Amino acid sequence: MSDKIFDTSNLKGDITGGLVAGVVALPLALAFGVQSGLGATAGLYGAIAVGIFAAIFGGTATQASGPTGPMTVVSAALVAGAIELTGSLEAGMGIILLAFFFGGAFQVLFGFLNIAGYVKYFPYPVVSGFMSGVGLIIVLLQIFPFAGLPSSKSTIDVISNLPALAGANIYALILGSITIAIYLLFPKLTKAVPSALVALIGATLIAYFAGWDVPVIGEIPSGLPALQIGEMWPIDMSAIGLIVEYALVLAVLGSIDSLLTSVIADNMTKTKHNSNRELVGQGIGNMLAALIGGIPGAGATKGTVININAGGRTRISGAVHGLFLLTILLGLGSLAAHIPLCVLAGLLLPIGAKIIDFKGLKHLTKVPKADASVLVIVLLITTFGSLINAVGIGVALAALLFMKKSADLGERKMDVNTISELEDVNPWQDELPFYEKYKDQVVIKHLYGPLFFGFTSYLKDEFGRLPHDIKALIIRMDRVPSIDQSGLYALEETIFDLRERNVEVLLVGLQEQPKDMLEKIDIIPDLVPEHDLFSTVDDAFGYLKTRLEGIGA
Repeated sequence: MSDKIFDTSNLKGDITGGLVAGVVALPLALAFGVQSGLGATAGLYGAIAVGIFAAIFGGTATQASGPTGPMTVVSAALVAGAIELTGSLEAGMGIILLAFFFGGAFQVLFGFLNIAGYVKYFPYPVVSGFMSGVGLIIVLLQIFPFAGLPSSKSTIDVISNLPALAGANIYALILGSITIAIYLLFPKLTKAVPSALVALIGATLIAYFAGWDVPVIGEIPSGLPALQIGEMWPIDMSAIGLIVEYALVLAVLGSIDSLLTSVIADNMTKTKHNSNRELVGQGIGNMLAALIGGIPGAGATKGTVININAGGRTRISGAVHGLFLLTILLGLGSLAAHIPLCVLAGLLLPIGAKIIDFKGLKHLTKVPKADASVLVIVLLITTFGSLINAVGIGVALAALLFMKKSADLGERKMDVNTISELEDVNPWQDELPFYEKYKDQVVIKHLYGPLFFGFTSYLKDEFGRLPHDIKALIIRMDRVPSIDQSGLYALEETIFDLRERNVEVLLVGLQEQPKDMLEKIDIIPDLVPEHDLFSTVDDAFGYLKTRLEGIGA
C-alpha cells in the first residue's frame, strides 16, 4: 500500500469507501455534537476537520476519524467545567476551544516525542474500566433526552432526578424506541445501507409528517465555518489549570483511541501503521477543528472498518469521508434542524452500550482480585467522579499492585525473573534434537517471569512475526509464576489468531496460578484443549512427532 498523500491507484474504491464511511459518520457527528453540550454544528465541524486532515497527515492510510464516544464524554465534562467557572457557555467558549486546540497540540508533540511507544503499556483493567465508564456515561446522559426532557449535566444529576421521568414526552419515547429498533434490526435485512442513517431519516420523517411536538436540534448555520480565533484570545489566565488538564486528557485518550483503531485497520489490510505520524495527523486535525469551533475526535473504529470493507485503501478515502460531510453541511444543513433530540438519543444509547467492556465485566470474579479491583475503581471514578483522576489512579494502583506481586515473588525466592522476557534465539539443550529436525514446522518460545501488562504488547508483536507456514507453536511457561488480566487477554488474542491460521499451540509447564486463570476464562479448553497441555517439553515433542509424521512432515 502506497504512503503517498495522493495515491490514485485505488481511486474508485477510495471514493466508495469514503462516501460510505461519511454516510455512517453523519448521524453520529450530529449526536456527539449535541451530547458535548456545544450543539450538533460543533459535532459536524469536528467531523469535517478531523476527518480530512487526520487522513492527509496521519499514519494509517485507511483511518476514518471524527468525534467518538470517549472524546465526546471528556469534551462534555470540559464544557460543564467551563460553564461552572465562567457562569455561561458563551463566556466559557474561549476556555473550551483553547483546551481542544492544546489537546491537538499535545498530540502533535506526543508524535514527535515517540509517546506512542508508551501508550501500549496501559494496563487492561484501567482501559477496560475507563471505557466501560465512558459507555455508562453516554447511556445515562441519554435517558432524559430519550424521554423528551432537558438533558442532565452529570451522571449523578441523572440518578438524583429520575423521578422527573414521570413527565416524559410520550411521542419522544415512541420515536426513540423506533430509532433503536431500526438501528438494531435493519442490518438483519441488509447491510448495504448504514442502519444509523436509516434510523435517523426514518424517525425524523415520522416526527415531521405526524406533527409530533418533540425537542429538535434547531438551526444549523449554513456555509463554511468561521474561524474562532477571537474566542480564544486573550487567554483567561485563571483557567490555565482547567485548559491544560483537559487538553492532556483529550490528547492521551485521543491517542489511545486512534492507535487501537489503527491496529484494527492493520489487521484488516495486512499493513503496518506509523504510530507517531498517526498522532501528529490526529493532533493537526483536532487543532483545526478547534479553530472552527468543532469538537475533537479520534480514529473511529466503526467508520474505519466500513471504509475498508467498502474498498478504501489510501488516504483519499478518509479525506473523501470528511469532504462528504462538508458537502452535507453546505447543502443540507437546514434539513438537519428538524432532527428530534430523542432520535439522536436513540442512536447513542446502543452505541454507549457497545463501548461497555462486557467481556472484562463478565470475568471480574475470575481474573486476579487486584485486576478486578482496579477495573471497578476506575469504572466508578470515571462514571461518577473525575475522568482525569480515573486513569491516573488506575495506572498508579496497577503499578503498585504489580510491584507488590514482584516483591512477594522475591520473598519466596522463586527461580524466575521479576520482569517478563521472551527468548527464542537459541534452543535450550533439551530441545536441540527435536529442533534440528522440525525447525521449519515448529517454533518454540520461552517465557520468563510474570506475564503482566507491561509485557503484553511486546508479546503480541513477537508472536505476530511468526512464520506463516509453521504447523505448531510450543510456549514454555515453566518459569511464569503468575499472569494478570492484561496478560490473559494478550495470550488469548495470540492463540486465537494462531488458531485462525491453523497453527496448533502447545503450552508446557503451566504453573498453578496461570493454569487456574486460563481455565477460569475458558482459554482452556476452548482455545487450548487438554491434549495440548504438557508437563514437560519431552511429552510435547513426543505428541508433535506423531502429529507431524502423521500428516507427512
